[in-house]
Amino acid sequence: MKKIGLFSLLALLSLTVTGCGANASGTLDRSGFWGKFVGIISDGIDYFGKLIGDYGIAILVITLIIRIIIFPLMYKQLKHSKLMQELQPEMTKIREKYKNDPQKMNQEMMKLFQAKGTNPLAGCFPILIQMPILFALYQAIMYNGHIKAATFLGLIQLGQPEHFVLPALAGLTTYIQTRMTMMNPNDPQQKMMLYIMPAMIFFFAFTFPAALSLYWVFGNILTIIQYYFLKKPQKAATQGGPAK
Repeated sequence: MKKIGLFSLLALLSLTVTGCGANASGTLDRSGFWGKFVGIISDGIDYFGKLIGDYGIAILVITLIIRIIIFPLMYKQLKHSKLMQELQPEMTKIREKYKNDPQKMNQEMMKLFQAKGTNPLAGCFPILIQMPILFALYQAIMYNGHIKAATFLGLIQLGQPEHFVLPALAGLTTYIQTRMTMMNPNDPQQKMMLYIMPAMIFFFAFTFPAALSLYWVFGNILTIIQYYFLKKPQKAATQGGPAK
């Protein structure tokens, strides 16, 4: 699942570098289906930007609306992540018991997943479905001419990189989100991703326009809130029922 997250991030960067969805002048090309889809989101940002009078807040509003629309997919993804965290002790036992018999190990793993009504790839499909929507939002921000000249709360130029607050918040919220959704905290690869992902996001936020950093920060905060409330019932259950 963490590999999917890294792939999403790299694909996002690739779209920026190649200018996918933009014409020769560097503006949004609305001639095709994708351009029209991105254009609708861009127009939505313009609508709320003019209505509210702040394009930074408009980005937050549009991000929130999109997150509400795709919430069922994100809920499935986060729920699967939580389930995989719960299964880690049993999965570790299976790996230790059958470490010299990979075939038997895979069979026992599949039995465990079937007993819990899941599979290790269940968390990937919601991400793959979300990716086009999130890419469209990203490009709508990137190629919106009004955003390039706007500010957030009259303090931050959205069209220029912001080299302090937003990159730091982007890296911090990415770290918190990654740590919360780690399936196995003892896995060396996941530990490595815990630091690589925030570092990459910090670098991108330091380099890209502040509007994109704002989008990353707000998106991360929404994911953290969603996962917090998803884990809350689990914590209550582990503490036992009310005292008599």
